[in-house]
Amino acid sequence: MSYQQLEVRSVCKRFGGVVANNNITLSVPQGSIIGLIGPNGSGKTTLFNSIVGYHPIDKGYIRFEGREISSMRVPKIARMGLLRTFQQTHIYGKMTCVQNMQISVPHTSGGFRAMFSKYPPEVTDKAESLLEFVGLYMKRHLMAGDLSFGQQKLLEFAMALMNEPKLLLLDEPTAGINPTLINGLIERLKRTNADLGITLFVIEHNMRAIMNLAEHIYCLAHGELLTSGPPDQIQNDQQVIDAYLGAK
Repeated sequence: MSYQQLEVRSVCKRFGGVVANNNITLSVPQGSIIGLIGPNGSGKTTLFNSIVGYHPIDKGYIRFEGREISSMRVPKIARMGLLRTFQQTHIYGKMTCVQNMQISVPHTSGGFRAMFSKYPPEVTDKAESLLEFVGLYMKRHLMAGDLSFGQQKLLEFAMALMNEPKLLLLDEPTAGINPTLINGLIERLKRTNADLGITLFVIEHNMRAIMNLAEHIYCLAHGELLTSGPPDQIQNDQQVIDAYLGAK
């Protein structure tokens, strides 16, 4: 029986006079794939940033595996197994894909020094295995900066997997991906969940992709939780249609 691995309760976040998140309450069960949708400016990325410690919240609380993390910093939350990826990739463009993977391992030296570091064979084996998992094995020795944007997002995803997260927040994983490759990406995400046991919480604008991926979806609008439910309910919800696609 699954439990609520992530709990967000009555969370509010303001930036000056702008209310980015207003009284947000949601849960992510262990082992699930949960979606988060909404129009631009609805507060999705702000909520992700608050969950992983980039933005201190103004009200409410956030718990991960029963432990309150609302006031924790990013590194401590990451060490607990709660990580996120970004809309814009965070990679080292002048390092190879394998080197990017190697420096993702906790407690290893990063940056320029890592280009000349020696890593245990098992680290390199794991890096190459995960690159194969995301479809980048044949590009493992290329400079990350020479990859397409979509491939860079796959590399960042693989880098996150090097840390063996328990829960991974994905910010628009299909953005920049060639449309012909999206179905393959969705299957990889499902395999990540099923085979590696990693819970996924996914922001996504591609409605077809998120409906195919998530088992439960939350919809934000104007910084507030509009509604939530299974995909078939959400895609036919008139509130969602009006907020996300624009009322006619």
